[in-house]
Amino acid sequence: MKENYLSQLDEHIAVMNMSRSLADQVAKVGQRWIDALKSGGKILLMGNGGSAADAQHIAAELVGRYLVERKGLPSIALTTDTSILTAVGNDYGYEAIFSRQVEALARPQDIVVGYSTSGNSANVCAAMSVAREIGCYTVALTGESGGKLLALVDDCIRVPSPSTPRIQEVHAFVGHMLCAMVDDAFTPEAV
Repeated sequence: MKENYLSQLDEHIAVMNMSRSLADQVAKVGQRWIDALKSGGKILLMGNGGSAADAQHIAAELVGRYLVERKGLPSIALTTDTSILTAVGNDYGYEAIFSRQVEALARPQDIVVGYSTSGNSANVCAAMSVAREIGCYTVALTGESGGKLLALVDDCIRVPSPSTPRIQEVHAFVGHMLCAMVDDAFTPEAV
């Protein structure tokens, strides 16, 4: 057990170190989030399973706060309304559960964020296609290949690992860093 723990920890540290290569891209995406929020846009986030939890977590940090007191910022996790999810899933299919919400809620000044460790989640891909048609800035957080999302988004933050747990750990870290950048831009001193 101890050996497994240490082995997993070593793998985590190695992937986090390789993720240093994402710094410029994360900074660019963070600035886009700040610009959108300052101009009246909102952040829409989605994913399946653990990625749904990541989407909800980041939406909560933006509406609530991450580390510093600031005003609440408009962010919606498209994973939370069971009535919408089940109605759309029943009437249009599971692939449409996010795209239908993007169609209804997104405006060109908004940012649409999709989490998918494989980069191939059909419902996230469908939503990104709709978001691009609307004119939203689109971001995906994926594993190393980027999957189908790589061709469907403006920025694809690809974690350099094939391991789902390691990818999810970096996604959580990247989400926190994006929230920290937003916090810095919206503290009372910065506004």
